[in-house]
Amino acid sequence: MRYVMWQVVGMVLLVLGAQGGIRLLADRDDAGLLGPVADGFAPLITGYVVIALAGALLAGWGASRTKKAG
Repeated sequence: MRYVMWQVVGMVLLVLGAQGGIRLLADRDDAGLLGPVADGFAPLITGYVVIALAGALLAGWGASRTKKAG
C-alpha cells in the first residue's frame, strides 16, 4: 500500500510540472506555481521540467515496486 502512495504522489508531481510548463509556454507572463520562487523564463521552465521528471520517475518506481510486492 505504501508504494501506491508514492505512485500517486509521483503522478501529482507529473501533472503539476507538465501543466505548469504548458501554461508557461502558452503565456510567458503566467508563471503559475513557481512564480514567487523564480524569475525569468529559463529558470521557470527548468523548474517545471525537473518537477515533471521527478514525478514520472517516482510514479514509475512506485508502480514497479507495487507489481513486485503484489
